[in-house]
Amino acid sequence: MRSNDSEQNSCKTKIKEGIRAKVRGLTTSCGFVLGLFMLMAGASPVHAAFPDHPIDFIVPWGAGGGADLLGRTASKIMAESLKVSLPVINVPGADGMVGLTKLLTSPADGYSMAILIGDTYALVAKKHPPFTLDQVIPLAIMIQQPSGYWVNADGPYKTWADLEKAAKAKTLTVAVTGFGSADDITTRYLASKGLKFESVPYASPGLRYSSILGGNSDVLYEQTGDVRSYFDSGKIRPLLFFYPHPVNIPAFAKVPVSSQLGYDVTLPQFRAIVVRAGTPPDRVKILADALAQVAKDPSFKAYLDQQYADPNSYIPLAGAHAFMDDWLKQAQDVIARSKK
Repeated sequence: MRSNDSEQNSCKTKIKEGIRAKVRGLTTSCGFVLGLFMLMAGASPVHAAFPDHPIDFIVPWGAGGGADLLGRTASKIMAESLKVSLPVINVPGADGMVGLTKLLTSPADGYSMAILIGDTYALVAKKHPPFTLDQVIPLAIMIQQPSGYWVNADGPYKTWADLEKAAKAKTLTVAVTGFGSADDITTRYLASKGLKFESVPYASPGLRYSSILGGNSDVLYEQTGDVRSYFDSGKIRPLLFFYPHPVNIPAFAKVPVSSQLGYDVTLPQFRAIVVRAGTPPDRVKILADALAQVAKDPSFKAYLDQQYADPNSYIPLAGAHAFMDDWLKQAQDVIARSKK
């Protein structure tokens, strides 16, 4: 009897040990799976949480200009969809290069974005450009506007023919954003055609706009919307727009465009929003999608109307790079023709 009891007890002990071993193995396996799941869950929010703090919106021009207005209009709408603030930071200087340099020296993490306008982008056409397109990613083209030559409404020049005649007889100064800008490229092109126009740079938008009112400049090169208040109040008038086709805005129906008069230069003003190259693609998409929502917003469409802009200004991420490539090729061609 004692032998049988001993055998039975031994058997029970082995069974219990076997059960404990299986339980320990199961616990280890579950722990591994649970740990792996927690690790994966902990890693995923890195991208899903973007943005989780404010995004710097760099405007490389002073307050009150067209770039500043775009920045403040877009940042307000983007803040609603991204759920973070986008403080506008004005960093003027050097035709927009001071502000753009701030972007290019910031981390490529999507927490800094900047406005890049045609006047700054024109610098890429120089022999030794201060930056190249491959250093940034254009998220979208947000606005396109006809640029033109404007004069004091009370001055002697009532038509383009008046101004053209005067420029053949004497040197006339043209207020531009800076040397090498689209303004300057266009002015130099006209000079190569026998018109004695001379660029005079003004870093401050307000001083540039008012220069023709105080007699500091004879002509102002500017896009339609930026000087709307001056135009609407009857202080200035446009004599010529540099655009490939007539401007489809009733107020400018009688203003000729360069293509009609044999001047092969347009270089319409544009304003793009860019981030630094190397920004993670998922973050680029989030920002680009937010700008797509901006373009659809009624308040942004009202902004385009107020700016006398092309209603079809918006070009999404997929086409923005190609647009800027084409614009640059024209600028380079105009520069080359101006030297002949």
